[in-house]
Amino acid sequence: MDPLPNPAPLASKLRNTLVRYHSIGDGEWRVAKKTKDATVWRKPSEEFSGYLYKAQGVVEDVTNRIVDHIRPGPYRLDWDSLMTSMDIMETFEENCCVMRYTTAGQLWNIIAPREFVDFSYTTSYEDGLLTCGVSLDCGDVRPNFVRGFNHPCGWFCVPLKDSPSHSLLTGYIQTELRGMLPQSAVDTAMSSTLANFYSDLKKALKT
Repeated sequence: MDPLPNPAPLASKLRNTLVRYHSIGDGEWRVAKKTKDATVWRKPSEEFSGYLYKAQGVVEDVTNRIVDHIRPGPYRLDWDSLMTSMDIMETFEENCCVMRYTTAGQLWNIIAPREFVDFSYTTSYEDGLLTCGVSLDCGDVRPNFVRGFNHPCGWFCVPLKDSPSHSLLTGYIQTELRGMLPQSAVDTAMSSTLANFYSDLKKALKT
């Protein structure tokens, strides 16, 4: 396996990138999907030829519990219908690790199962938390999987000022699925996946 990067500068760069995404004006986004749980927007990515997606919705729970369900750990695999396995490969400190995870096939297996190796970092942001990640090109790809690549992505979770028991959850995702895929299939899958993420998360938090 390739040597892992120094976590401190990577974490700092990742956080700064996500904060920059979070400041992009509303006029630059185009609505891709709306459900009762979330709205998904997109804009051309600066990192690759696909899109940067933004998802946002209010979740009825406190920020710490929500982020514990999103970041690498025991909860995520239980509720995320897209994720089929997760292994923590190395932990640098409590809020910083490298993980390998796999995802199920999508769109009647037009999109085959994917594997990712991601650096993950969770830190404070305003009155809440930011959990973010970026893929690393390291390790061998498992048989029957295509190695995907997550460009800088993350989730901001902050309590609503007038209702601290509710949180505003905003995600930025730009996944390069790789492989020979029609862009329209990727766009459909990404928008639906992000909308389903909110409904699945809400169900998990109620249990």
